[in-house]
Amino acid sequence: MHSVLHPVSPQAQLVSTLWWWMLGVAALVYLLVAVAMLAAAARARRETARPPALGDRTAVRWVGATAAATMCVGAAFFVYSIRVGTEIGQPPAHSLAIDVVGHQWWWEASYDDPDPHNRFATANEIHIPVGQQVAIALRSSDVIHSFWVPNIAGKRDLIPGHPQRIWIQADSPGVYRGQCSQFCGLQHAHMAFLVVAEPRERFEAWARQQRSAAEAPADSMRALGRNVFDAAGCRNCHTIGGTTAIGSLGGGPNLTHLASRSTIAAGTLTNSRDHLGAWILDPHSFKPGVGMPANPLNRADLDALTAYLGGLK
Repeated sequence: MHSVLHPVSPQAQLVSTLWWWMLGVAALVYLLVAVAMLAAAARARRETARPPALGDRTAVRWVGATAAATMCVGAAFFVYSIRVGTEIGQPPAHSLAIDVVGHQWWWEASYDDPDPHNRFATANEIHIPVGQQVAIALRSSDVIHSFWVPNIAGKRDLIPGHPQRIWIQADSPGVYRGQCSQFCGLQHAHMAFLVVAEPRERFEAWARQQRSAAEAPADSMRALGRNVFDAAGCRNCHTIGGTTAIGSLGGGPNLTHLASRSTIAAGTLTNSRDHLGAWILDPHSFKPGVGMPANPLNRADLDALTAYLGGLK
């Protein structure tokens, strides 16, 4: 379940605890006010109605005590929330570093490393090892976005020209859905991503796979698909490691290991050959306004292209 009420990280636990305290105090206040109103109504029915005296000390004391209690509760939650924000915002000294960029409407994730050969990029899926602190540098390439994984961390707004940072840590393995939580245009609702928390060994295996170049076509169908990819102009926007497709014009996700992802179009569709083919032909039927153009390929070329892309694991 993707919810702030099911935390799987230290940061989310802090936010969840704060929320439960706020809910509990609010419920208690509501109950006390309801009881006071009922008691006042019952008393009014027993006594002759009369306007309270202007100098009624009892009423003044009650009002003063209520105001003082309200201020104390508000101050306590203010201090508590500042403490939670401070603890969440403390960047870890030694951690896995990931750069995340928000686009209209998808997420680009680049894994940093002192050795340039170990750096790689992916899209809409962020894999992390369980129990390790992960420092994420955030920025936007166009409009205001907001990075939010309810089970793992609070929100961080991505404002163009103003880089942000957040750190996350998942203490339980699993797949946790994230979402842009700031309205960023027509397809804001279709701008999701997944955080995959897995044991260290599986994460390392995944990272090694992501660092490798794309697998060369092993049959004529996939070889034809690679030619279609180049001829259709896909190479101008997308990068496939180990090929001449370097995304010189930019704008599209890295496709080097596209088939290893569980979804396409930022969580809009499951990653299958049928969905991939439909997306290539007319992405605007799924996400109107998306930057990718329609590609009216014939059936043979489309089958070859999806076979090629479906082999990029």
